[in-house]
Amino acid sequence: MKKVITYGTFDLFHEGHYNILKRAKALGDYLIVGVTSESYDIERGKLNVRDSLLKRIENVRRTGFADEIIIEEYQGQKLSDIIKYKVDLLVLGSDWRGKFDYLKNYCDVVYLERTKNISSTKLRGEGTTYTVGVVTDNDQDNGIVWETKYVSGLHVECVFSENAEAAESFCDKYELDSYYSVEADNGEWQQGFDCFLSQVDIVYIKTEQPKREKYIRRSLELGKYVISDAPMTDNKGKLKDLFALAAARHVLLVEKINLVYLRAFNQLVWQTHSALVGDIVCVKCSISQDHFEGGRSFSETAVLPLCAIIKILGRNYQEVNSNVVKDRSGNCIYDMITMKYQDALATIEIGTTVDVEDEFVVIGTKGRVTIPGDWWNTGYFEAKIDDSKGLKRYCFNFEGNGLRYLLQELLIMISDERTECTRLFNEESETLADILEIINQRG
Repeated sequence: MKKVITYGTFDLFHEGHYNILKRAKALGDYLIVGVTSESYDIERGKLNVRDSLLKRIENVRRTGFADEIIIEEYQGQKLSDIIKYKVDLLVLGSDWRGKFDYLKNYCDVVYLERTKNISSTKLRGEGTTYTVGVVTDNDQDNGIVWETKYVSGLHVECVFSENAEAAESFCDKYELDSYYSVEADNGEWQQGFDCFLSQVDIVYIKTEQPKREKYIRRSLELGKYVISDAPMTDNKGKLKDLFALAAARHVLLVEKINLVYLRAFNQLVWQTHSALVGDIVCVKCSISQDHFEGGRSFSETAVLPLCAIIKILGRNYQEVNSNVVKDRSGNCIYDMITMKYQDALATIEIGTTVDVEDEFVVIGTKGRVTIPGDWWNTGYFEAKIDDSKGLKRYCFNFEGNGLRYLLQELLIMISDERTECTRLFNEESETLADILEIINQRG
């Protein structure tokens, strides 16, 4: 007898789940289905699971394909199960391709192609799943495809690019249902873009900064929820118009700064505002552009530390200055931004081609809080209080690149019918745009 095993959360059970169970059953004589426990989903960063474990098990049972149902409760259980149940074949979806090849030493491993074109119509009509479309200049997804797999209720379906080759490459690379580009006969972007928008509920815009505004505006005009790489624009007036348009269409416009959705950073903000280190006198940030693949503009790098400072010290700065060091060819290699508040200072170091030590520090009258390393992707921070011995470390769950926490919050805001982001308020985004505009004008 050939034993087959497969695993999944099976949340919001749909035709794709049904099909993979049916195909797995056809590959053997006896099918074991592992359903993830609620605690394991939390541990591995799977967010926003809607159905209870009992309901998910019942949905699997009702298909009639499972000869045995077990609970997946911990990392590494697959190997134990394969040995325990004398499994001949492990079946997984193609989005996990290659990640469990090490188990081929114990049994055969097959990755099944996922069922396309089933989530968008059926589940959207039931109000359980939102379809996501990506607007891009290249075939890199910035993690959106992978991160949505950890947030129940989201499905990346299609891509749009003015570069048809990039759109096709992206679609093939991430196994999406379809791609869209400009009309070949006239090169007009809007017609192809409108076709793309008709297929999605949520748009993620990750193009070069100058293109973002037009895509945001058109998406909002057609009533789509929008996530855009930051900054959306360096012009405060244009940004206010976009937020007003989102409110008028009863949708959300969200600036993609993952930092403000991380539990560790939000706890840091709360603790410092609660006088953990006394009165704040200075915030210091250092960041190197070398950490970001594909290259970033100055504004795209500066927006991260500026956002962190605004969340801690507020929007009411008195003065901002930028001092640039250039190489012999006139290219910026180092930048120091200083901000003056009534009772505090802030400094930002940005290394373009020179090495700076990444760090985030809040200095107070009674101690300091520090995040060493890549502080914009943090799951912890350290506090040194003057009258205490040693460091106190605050640790929080952090998985992936942080985008899943933004996506989880977006679904909550949609459910609550909000038209303004709850983690980065419109006025804070407008302040960011205002500061960037001032700095860029001064060169």
